[in-house]
Amino acid sequence: MEILEGLWNTHVYSHGMRVNLLGIPRPWKHNRQHSKKSIHNTIYRLHKKGLIDIKLGKWIINKAGKEYFENKNRLSIKFSSPFKLNSPKNLLLMFDIPEQKKSERNWLRSHLQIFQYIMVQKSVWVGPSPLPNKFVAHTKKIGLNPYIKTFKLSRPYQPNKII
Repeated sequence: MEILEGLWNTHVYSHGMRVNLLGIPRPWKHNRQHSKKSIHNTIYRLHKKGLIDIKLGKWIINKAGKEYFENKNRLSIKFSSPFKLNSPKNLLLMFDIPEQKKSERNWLRSHLQIFQYIMVQKSVWVGPSPLPNKFVAHTKKIGLNPYIKTFKLSRPYQPNKII
């Protein structure tokens, strides 16, 4: 129960909304009736997904659950842009991330926007370089590196210029 309470009471922001580590929106202050029902529904969903088990009458997070919550934690990390406004766009970044890593792909896209990258196609972006070392290390940590390729451009990208 302590683990669930910890997950329930730790808040992060996802897509501009305050949520707990279980992904449940938490826009309200303290509504006990609503919270108890939400906790019950959350426990039911976690059990149905195979993330928690019942042992000796207690809810226990299993191995799959620990991996799920560790992954959620890794994707809650936000990086700020080290680039000045309108920095030259001289790095081409392409990726082909499988559907099983959809949340990681969305995390990458959101950070490319933060870093002032321009989307040329859904998986082709151009922006300033070099990418921050901590960001690159984190993409390795969450397993995205095999799916990402970067190319340094010989001159800055100009979106409206016809060659």
